[in-house]
Amino acid sequence: MGFKEYLNGTLVEQWGEKVVTFDNDLAKGSIRNIEFDWGVSLFDCHITFFEDVKLTVKSKGIAPLEFIFISKGRFFYKEGHLGEKMELEQFQNIILSSERFQEKNFIFPSNRELKVNSIRIFKKEYLKKKNNNVTYLNELLFSIFKDEKNTFPYSHGGSYSLKIADEVKKLENVYESGIMRTLSIEGRIYLILSLQLLEHHNFESKDTARESLSKEDIKKVHVLTEYIIDNISGPISIEVLSRKSGLSPKKLQLGFKVLYSKTVNEYIRQLKLEVSRDHLKNSNLTISEIVYLIGIKSRSYFSKIFHETYGILPTDYRKHLKSGRME
Repeated sequence: MGFKEYLNGTLVEQWGEKVVTFDNDLAKGSIRNIEFDWGVSLFDCHITFFEDVKLTVKSKGIAPLEFIFISKGRFFYKEGHLGEKMELEQFQNIILSSERFQEKNFIFPSNRELKVNSIRIFKKEYLKKKNNNVTYLNELLFSIFKDEKNTFPYSHGGSYSLKIADEVKKLENVYESGIMRTLSIEGRIYLILSLQLLEHHNFESKDTARESLSKEDIKKVHVLTEYIIDNISGPISIEVLSRKSGLSPKKLQLGFKVLYSKTVNEYIRQLKLEVSRDHLKNSNLTISEIVYLIGIKSRSYFSKIFHETYGILPTDYRKHLKSGRME
């Protein structure tokens, strides 16, 4: 059963693109597939499942080498019955090469918007391409490309990259038609592929690029959020957080952007406002006392940013709470 039948979708074909759209009790969204020369194809989807879904893909032979990038959401992957269950996360560079005739299991959580981009390469066809230059890859990836019979399963859950995310976004926003559209999409696919190969090279050589984050970097950012909560009443600067975590200011900003879609200062401000709102709701502290507790020096500035965020002044918010008109 194909995706169209499984998702009860509608298929539209144009300019070599096959797009299935669907909106039913199981899921809502779209799936696109485009095939190019030399065994290269693009498979991408924008989908929300309304229940937990396990999708098993059974290979009839040699499965393609897949370069996956998640722009939004997360899901799990497991090869066969005995393979390790991997969590694949937003902005993470992922490479999968499954063993021949082995099934691939994709587990999707319910009610989570998911945007996934997968560049698929059938290695036997791609190796016929003139100037494929796979010999310049690192030894590990070169061996995977040369393993035409897929006897060597491989999975790579690499670094987190906003640079790749930016290029994937440009790929989503190609609005031309006809030959211009096809050439633009194909060109962007090869650019994204080159960035994913570069990330793998840097990851294996333990040389994380400035625009990428390792899992260790992500863990350090998580630890910092606890530090920010514990020190919410004091001055918290990027310089202090950088020294505390051992991350450069640029890595720090990148980490908060990846995890929270905010700059460091935006995240701190949001947290201060959330804490202030809890105090307004659950304590008898005056607004001046609350402003002091969250480390903001000016009461007027606090009122301004509170109103910008919640659409109401803190004094009015507390009045509405007491009158029962707001929760």
